[in-house]
Amino acid sequence: MIKNSIGLLLIAIASFSSCSQNANRKEASMENVAIQSEDEKLSQFFELKFNQKLSRFPNKESALGIKKHQNLWDDESEAFQKQEIKVLRSELKELEELISYQDLSPNAKLSYDLFKRSHLEDIKYIEYKPYHYIVNQMHGIQAETPALLINKHSISSEEDALDYIDRLKNIESLMDQVVESLQKSDSMNTLPPKFVYDHVIRDCENLSKGYPINESDTLNTIWEDFTDKLGEANTIGKKRKEELLDKAKEALLKHTLPGYQHLLQTLYVQKEKTTEDDGVWKFPQGDQYYQFMLERMTTTKLNANEIHEIGLSEVKRIHSEMIAIKESVGFKGSLKEFFEFMRNDKQFYFEDTEQGREEYLAEAVLTIDNMKQKLDELFITKPKADIIVKRVEAFREKSAGKAFYEIPSPDGSIPGTYYANLYKMTDMPRYQLEALAFHEGIPGHHMQLSIAQELSDLPKFRKYKEYTAYVEGWGLYSESLGKEVGFYKDPYSDFGRLAMELWRSCRLVVDTGIHSKKWTRQESIDFYVSNTPNSVNDAVKMVERHVVMPGQATAYKIGMLKIIELREKSKTVLKDKFDIREFHDVILTDGALPLDILELKVNQWIASKGAQS
Repeated sequence: MIKNSIGLLLIAIASFSSCSQNANRKEASMENVAIQSEDEKLSQFFELKFNQKLSRFPNKESALGIKKHQNLWDDESEAFQKQEIKVLRSELKELEELISYQDLSPNAKLSYDLFKRSHLEDIKYIEYKPYHYIVNQMHGIQAETPALLINKHSISSEEDALDYIDRLKNIESLMDQVVESLQKSDSMNTLPPKFVYDHVIRDCENLSKGYPINESDTLNTIWEDFTDKLGEANTIGKKRKEELLDKAKEALLKHTLPGYQHLLQTLYVQKEKTTEDDGVWKFPQGDQYYQFMLERMTTTKLNANEIHEIGLSEVKRIHSEMIAIKESVGFKGSLKEFFEFMRNDKQFYFEDTEQGREEYLAEAVLTIDNMKQKLDELFITKPKADIIVKRVEAFREKSAGKAFYEIPSPDGSIPGTYYANLYKMTDMPRYQLEALAFHEGIPGHHMQLSIAQELSDLPKFRKYKEYTAYVEGWGLYSESLGKEVGFYKDPYSDFGRLAMELWRSCRLVVDTGIHSKKWTRQESIDFYVSNTPNSVNDAVKMVERHVVMPGQATAYKIGMLKIIELREKSKTVLKDKFDIREFHDVILTDGALPLDILELKVNQWIASKGAQS
């Protein structure tokens, strides 16, 4: 009797427990449905807003291989900028009203936070638009416009050709908008310094000559690109090609050329009235603007003084490592004398000839190919997209930076491209070739940006978002990875690796020196020449870059230091559980991230491995 009562009691308890568990499971299931529903709603919102933004920025569409609005250019008018701020604010309001944040999954919450953070920052960036030099030697619209046509506007059909011709026509109104922007900057006392005008005027003059603009043995850069692409378009008949060539010539002469001439007239006038003051301290609210740019570029709250001191400390550390290499190769002089030796000895440079340039490109390709064979030692996830190496085009090589990278199109029709500027071969020493190829190519920008683009479960706005400290921090960190898999066997090449890192460390000092401490142009050049083996021309171009891109050059070293800090922390905490390939997966497989979010992600990975962060 007692046993039966106990048995009945146990059955009742079991039954209640089962019902309770079923209820819990049902409740959990309902909760999962709610999360899934809210996540899906957010995903649809992101997709819609990304596509709407693309439709407002035809240049970005072309960069992604989308041909929807490829007859148009981005709108650079003040009216558009004001409207864009309204759109961004409206989207933030819509996000808050549409989405229940508490019902999102952790990954969706991260995307929500990043979307909101990015919008708020973009609003502030647009409000500072007169402070951004719309024409400059690094990424000015005067050069980016033809560069987009040449590198991103393919012609495989008659429609593509007609869109190209429409773009040639629309350059005139685009340059009118650029002139209006320059006039606005003039009224606010935010014009570029005098040296910028020399570079930009040269770009515009280069684009305003050559056949058919004038009788010349050389072809106009844009005309040559159009005729080459049209000639290779097999779907267009010979007679129609001739008609399209006539249309393109008319557009070039009646619209493209007048557009650049209008811009040139403005540039000539402004050059005579602008000053040689370089730093943004000269602007109204210049200090606030510079702090904003430092935060935008580094994704930290570091101020100019803190960044300056970090730079000085890193310069001192790297100098000591360089001294060790100097002594290992038997050089008897001082480090500065060793710099002079590296700067001037012909053994360290390719010939300043077309053959020398071809040899440089071939060596860069070989270096990247050799690194591809080592990737399994360092990575789990690898990019599908291919990479090519190209020279910077002649029309902009004198003004452009030392090297840069452009992402592949999502459909694979345009590969990732490492651009090497071979205008002056003394700026591209042999001993820096490996480090530069690793930075711009593999495992640097090509790997990180291509993997982000190929992620299937990431909202598109995150795939293409480039937090400079993360992207460039990864590029600089990648230079050091070559040493871990057997590269830099030549001590001079290893010295080149250190020289590249030293260069980025000096950037912390000089960028803050120019924009916060009111360093002169010559003071800034002298710091580079005294503390690095790079050429004087290298130093001049870098200082000029600092001037037109305040804060940007600080992101490299700040980002690299954070990645190294997180790696060392992971190794210390995880000990034998640490796997470099897994660590790199953690860094690379969520797209670009602000450094504080990246640190949080690494800490979560450490905890998931059974260790406390």
